[in-house]
Amino acid sequence: MSKKVAIIAANGGLFDAYKVFNIATAAAATDSEVTIFFTFEGLNLIHKQGMQQLPMPAGKEHFKEGFEKANVPAIPELVEMAKDLGVTFIACQMTMDVMGLTKEDFTDGIEVGGAVTFLEFAGEADVTLTF
Repeated sequence: MSKKVAIIAANGGLFDAYKVFNIATAAAATDSEVTIFFTFEGLNLIHKQGMQQLPMPAGKEHFKEGFEKANVPAIPELVEMAKDLGVTFIACQMTMDVMGLTKEDFTDGIEVGGAVTFLEFAGEADVTLTF
């Protein structure tokens, strides 16, 4: 029986994206069932345009060069890797409504649902993380 890993992505910066997708892809690669719930600023991590220009925390700009030198994939590549590994993406319907966003604003293959949708999975998760 595989483990279940539930991740809440509520922040939308570049560091947050690397944390979310690093954990998600690592867990999925080790046969865990992974679901990420994207809410509030976390929606930027799967937004077609937003994921291309995620903000770097002030004073941390030097990390961008470090990511490149270490051949760390860009966020759009990590999103595709996560999808290829079977990670489920749930975009928060309430936040989308508040922000005037539609499913078409996001990368292909996402689900749209509310907190209850995520909680059904998270309630049985072995690990729950928030970023």
